[in-house]
Amino acid sequence: MRFDVSYRTVFTYDEAASESQNELRACPATDATQRLLDYRVTVGPGARVFSYVDAWGTRVDSFGVRRPHTAMEVLAEASVETHPRPLPGAAPRIEAVTAWDFVDQHIHFLQRDRHTDHGAAVAEVARRQRELAGDDVVSTVLAVHRFVGTHLDYAPGTTEVGIEVEDVLSGGKGVCQDFAHLAVAMCRSLGIPARYVSGYLFTDDDSSGVDSLYDTVVVQTHAWFEAAIPGWGWLSLDPTNGQVVGERHVKIGHGRSYDDVQPLRGVFLGPASSQVHPQVEIRRMSSEDLWRAPHAHVGVGTVPTSLVTTVPRPPRPLGTLQQQQLQQQQ
Repeated sequence: MRFDVSYRTVFTYDEAASESQNELRACPATDATQRLLDYRVTVGPGARVFSYVDAWGTRVDSFGVRRPHTAMEVLAEASVETHPRPLPGAAPRIEAVTAWDFVDQHIHFLQRDRHTDHGAAVAEVARRQRELAGDDVVSTVLAVHRFVGTHLDYAPGTTEVGIEVEDVLSGGKGVCQDFAHLAVAMCRSLGIPARYVSGYLFTDDDSSGVDSLYDTVVVQTHAWFEAAIPGWGWLSLDPTNGQVVGERHVKIGHGRSYDDVQPLRGVFLGPASSQVHPQVEIRRMSSEDLWRAPHAHVGVGTVPTSLVTTVPRPPRPLGTLQQQQLQQQQ
């Protein structure tokens, strides 16, 4: 499948902010089942965009707005091609995850962080899923996936970024980030390396992930998880929608949890409050669209100079440095 993705976020401030510094993680990845065809970022007010790849392999677009502004708009546009993802052809025994070289290779995805730190309750439900699944890793991961998808209700607005997974488990509801964090925590409690994935999903209904009858949908960023299967690779599963990750999923990047792949984060100097309005529009290209489309440039990574400007740094007025966390939730 071929998708055109438009990620747009608008910040508005109660009073003029004198400057802001930001990091954007919205660029689709290129891997064995996905290929980035084209990508560009524009910022208003104008700003120079500097790009690099972080420790987890995700592209980061860094930019600063260095003049007073009451609003800031960030637009990331991408074209990406996706392919079916293979499934494991073998089922290694659960003991394979304890092999020294396997543990050493995946150590970062076995450790806890603030989003996946868990207690006895999460460990216990994970143990039960392992007992029900049997002795192989794939069946255990699938059992965790099913449990999370059936135990939690999709309920936007009921949780916030930073909620503990024990509270997610006991509350029985949340958004895609919570589904992914609980699944990751359960896998890690069993010694199975797992990582959090940020991306987009082409769907009409965020709660079910059903395909759309239309060519264009408006959604939010999505999240799922990947578990490491010894001798095979990473198995990608979407517990929010009870699906194996497929061609309608577009991966941005992965990390230990949400903090490693937060779509947009930054700091600004100015008033104490702001409003954030994120939106993702995805267009699925038809065969006619592809026939008419010009050949894309693979892996374009720079911003055309006509789309960005640089401005002199203004004097730094007195004010408060306020952390602006963009909490995009489905």
